[in-house]
Amino acid sequence: MSSCRAALSLLALWVAVFVGAFPALSQDIKTSLVPTGKLRGAFLANNPIHAAKDANGELKGPSVELGAELAKRLGVPFEAATYPSIKDLMSGAQSGAWDVVFVGILPARTAVADFSAAYAQIEGSYLVGKDSKILAIGDVDKPGIRVAVLEKGAADNVLTPLLKQATLTRTSTVNEALELVKSGQADAVSALKTFLYPASEKIAGSRVLDGHIFVEQIGIGVPKGREPGAAYVRKFVDEAKASGLIKGIVERAAQRGFVTAP
Repeated sequence: MSSCRAALSLLALWVAVFVGAFPALSQDIKTSLVPTGKLRGAFLANNPIHAAKDANGELKGPSVELGAELAKRLGVPFEAATYPSIKDLMSGAQSGAWDVVFVGILPARTAVADFSAAYAQIEGSYLVGKDSKILAIGDVDKPGIRVAVLEKGAADNVLTPLLKQATLTRTSTVNEALELVKSGQADAVSALKTFLYPASEKIAGSRVLDGHIFVEQIGIGVPKGREPGAAYVRKFVDEAKASGLIKGIVERAAQRGFVTAP
């Protein structure tokens, strides 16, 4: 009997801790997160750290898995909303086009959305062409060096104040930036390693430089003005990290350079 009582006490303690850590589903939370009756989760299209279409044309990946789990907790369907660019993606915060966004946590984005703690992170570096004399990150900031970056992406945010001698060329997609290196119109591309490693396999002789110039933290954002929903999402991410849910999701993605945040 004593062992049974001990087990029941332990279960009661676990329930108390869990309930204390995770808010009940109030009407305010539902109104904040699912004003249309479904959870609309936004992320960049065809980015494997978020999702990509499988052979059957179905979107699969970390953002879809995480969004579907959040929707399940809320008791509503999950609807993926994909965007071709960061600019288009973040404009949805003010237009009400989505309810949560899966994206890197940067100052410009925290102005329009409230974020959870990071659930994953990615290093950013440079890719250089086969004939490049750039051997290390320290060789980049020199006169005449042209660096291509995604406009308003993490590399643009970091390098704009950092580079004093090299010049930046901004593009609307990472693929456009890579094409500039491929055609010789840029000497390097700066981006997340999850883009650079696959690109290096397609651009003969290209190299991803060792080390990193920044680490992008990936979180879930909720449009400003929806504090009950933002608080719920923060608790959801904390619990998903503690339970190992996110670790499994990140590992299944199998993207080099994409790791669970501490």
